[in-house]
Amino acid sequence: MERGRLSRATSSRPPELPMRVQDSNRMSMYTTPQSKQPSFGKLSIPKPQSVTSDRRTSFFGARTSGASMSRNSTMSGFGGTEKIKDARPLHDKAYVQQCIRTLHEFLTEQGYPGTLSPKTLTSPSTKEFVKIFEFVYRQLDPTFEMPNSKVEEEVPAILKALKYPFVLSKSSMYSVGAPHTWPQALGALMWLIDNVKINSSLSKQELLFSDFCEDSDNIEEGADYNKLFLDYTAETYSKFMQGDDTFEDEDDSFLTKLKKLYNVDECLLASMLEKHRILSDEVELLEKESQTDRLMTKRMEKMKLQADLKKLQSYRISQESFKANLENKASELKDDLETTASHLESLKHEQYELQHLLQNQKFTPADVERINREKRELQQTLTSISKSLEDSEQHKWNEEIALAKVNEKAELKVAEYHKLARKLKLIPLSAENACGHDFEIKPFENGPNGMVQHKTQIQMLLRKLVGDVEEENRRLGNMILSLEESCEQLNSNILDKSNDLKQLREQIRKLDERLDSGMQELAREEQDWAAEMESVDNHRKLLEKKVNYGYDESVQQLKAAQQQYHLVLQETNEERRMVANNLTSVFTTAANHLSITEKCLDDLHSRMQRSCSKAVEEDAAAVQTMQEALKSFKSKASRL
Repeated sequence: MERGRLSRATSSRPPELPMRVQDSNRMSMYTTPQSKQPSFGKLSIPKPQSVTSDRRTSFFGARTSGASMSRNSTMSGFGGTEKIKDARPLHDKAYVQQCIRTLHEFLTEQGYPGTLSPKTLTSPSTKEFVKIFEFVYRQLDPTFEMPNSKVEEEVPAILKALKYPFVLSKSSMYSVGAPHTWPQALGALMWLIDNVKINSSLSKQELLFSDFCEDSDNIEEGADYNKLFLDYTAETYSKFMQGDDTFEDEDDSFLTKLKKLYNVDECLLASMLEKHRILSDEVELLEKESQTDRLMTKRMEKMKLQADLKKLQSYRISQESFKANLENKASELKDDLETTASHLESLKHEQYELQHLLQNQKFTPADVERINREKRELQQTLTSISKSLEDSEQHKWNEEIALAKVNEKAELKVAEYHKLARKLKLIPLSAENACGHDFEIKPFENGPNGMVQHKTQIQMLLRKLVGDVEEENRRLGNMILSLEESCEQLNSNILDKSNDLKQLREQIRKLDERLDSGMQELAREEQDWAAEMESVDNHRKLLEKKVNYGYDESVQQLKAAQQQYHLVLQETNEERRMVANNLTSVFTTAANHLSITEKCLDDLHSRMQRSCSKAVEEDAAAVQTMQEALKSFKSKASRL
């Protein structure tokens, strides 16, 4: 029966509970010498089996049932490398708006130099995100400078170095403000802001405890502090996994241990607190005695005057800049006016000379005819030259179109070559397969001779690379053949081990049958023992009933004797004078009979108590022997 209950309990266990860690020796039984890889100093821990990525084992052991089953541990069991699922509702609009408000408040408090608004933080550009990330990270490292190039790779690398538990892809940095990528980037910023706040609180704690230790430069470093902090963290986390949300006892014990570690003087702290209270009371009294209202009004007036002074200074600076701009414009207009006047004077002088030349020239009819003839000849030559110019321009245009088509084809081929080279990791110089050589074609840099020379150089390098690739392919083919042979050997070994596993399962089945039969026999014995215990209990109840009945009967006899005594006493009182001697003998006899009766009752009561206690002790011994037999049967069953 017990075996059936155990088997049903093990078969009905929910899959969310953590599985047991497999035995390393048992795992090593099913491995072959070919499958073992050198570890090179790494710790070889078998990865725990899990159905989904959400089913993980807690770092502090199995979780209890009830309210604590709803908690999900964010730590992978036994150091596994499973991908951690982000439990934050990053796709919830209300949660995203709350994160945006928190980010805006943090940037405003820390004095962010750029322009901020919730609308801008709803969908920022990549440049704005990089500026915000750089500003937040500088709170941790003031010497940090964001590089100008490859920002998309720098931000995920920094988050990975800071042990950010989730993955921020490099491709999401190209479009940070998109609706599907901004929540992940915002979550990373909120995690970074939490780190900044924790760092600031730890620095404040260092300032708080700096007077209670000899080495004030480094207070929270050392084996003692680390041990205390790790014990405190383990206790609180185990309580948290069990469903508790407050840790007041752990906090108090941690503070007392810290005070003992750093030799905190409680009397000194109490005296300082008392002095602080006295001084604060005196300050409040002095502020009440002094005219607080007038002081506050003066302070407000001072603040208003300072604000007005700042406004006036800013207005004066703006007016001075406006005046300087006007002066610059006036000087520029004055220079333009002077240049225009000088140009006007030169035009007037040229007009005067041309007019004077027109008035003084004289032409004859022969000169006019000669001029007209030369004009016609010049017009004919001009038309012929313009026609030849149009023809040459048309030819030039056709040649340029042909050259553009050839250049376009050449650029397409060069682009295809560059694309293929990037796929083959030949471009740029720092590529994996470039080996320090420049495989990029630059068609219009070194002229035709340089192009031919660059082409021959690239062809030679490519031929060499092709030869290396073919040799590598031959080597990999040989390696594949060897791996296939080893795989066949592994398959044969696996088949042998599967046969062994079947034999072991058959043995386990036989042992289970034997265990079931043993458990059934144990259940029958338990039923017999239970029946025997029930009969003993009934016998004990019967004895108690008989004892109670005898005691009641003795009490009734006592009452009857007392009544008879009173009757005899009354009779003797009435006949005292007549039968004094008889009364004395009767009284003595009655008294003796009463004492004998009481003694008999006492003896009977003591015998009944001894028999009851003896029966109870015998029953307890029988029960203990039955329990020991049950424990022995259970141990035998567990060993089977």
